[in-house]
Amino acid sequence: MKAMILAAGLGTRLRPLTDDRPKALVEVGGRTLLEITLSRLRAFGIHAVIVNVHHFADMVVDYLRTNENFGMRVEVSREEVLLDTGGGLKKAAWFFLEKSADSDEPFVLHNVDVISTIDLGRMVQFHRDHNALATLAVQDRETSRYLLFDHQGQLCGRRSAKGSKNIPPAQRTDAWAFSGIHIVSPRTFAMMTEEGAFSIVTSYLRLAARGEKILAFRADEYYWRDLGRAENVAQAERDFKNDIFS
Repeated sequence: MKAMILAAGLGTRLRPLTDDRPKALVEVGGRTLLEITLSRLRAFGIHAVIVNVHHFADMVVDYLRTNENFGMRVEVSREEVLLDTGGGLKKAAWFFLEKSADSDEPFVLHNVDVISTIDLGRMVQFHRDHNALATLAVQDRETSRYLLFDHQGQLCGRRSAKGSKNIPPAQRTDAWAFSGIHIVSPRTFAMMTEEGAFSIVTSYLRLAARGEKILAFRADEYYWRDLGRAENVAQAERDFKNDIFS
């Protein structure tokens, strides 16, 4: 099984921590966010990963080289222009479409700036059991942007301060917060008609509207923290000291 770590963002919300480094190299508990994510994927049995880079890209490349890729196969996808989550994934499609014994083996898509104890094994099994195109880890918590799901857990819209986008014919919806962790089928690449820089959620909404299975995996019982802001990094440091994250 393979994975992609989304790490190309500018990390503007993390300033001043990202004034001299990419967000992937911000540290929590003496370890970089990139190392934490790679170690988590490796513990799950993943040994082939691609990381997209942009801001201070050479620092990430040098860091991986110095640490011998943490004993994994790690490829780097350089983005001269930021491509957002969807464009970044599409650029890295070659990595997941390499010839293999199982061409439809799902892969993990993981934001570098989240840490969690979400059970990836359960997520993958859920994804396979439901023959989903994509499975999104979600939680019942407050957020500025919600994804909307129908009573069967199928993606049917999104809601933010800028407004809502619903996909008929869903009538009753549940609004859940997305965790930044996905399980994705390589079949998705052939369906991604968007070009340039675009959010993967844009693709998910379009594909869900035509009946593709974009499903919610409820992850309320697991630890999760977004490290997109400096104050959240400070809280994560406290969590590490209190052994909350393990």
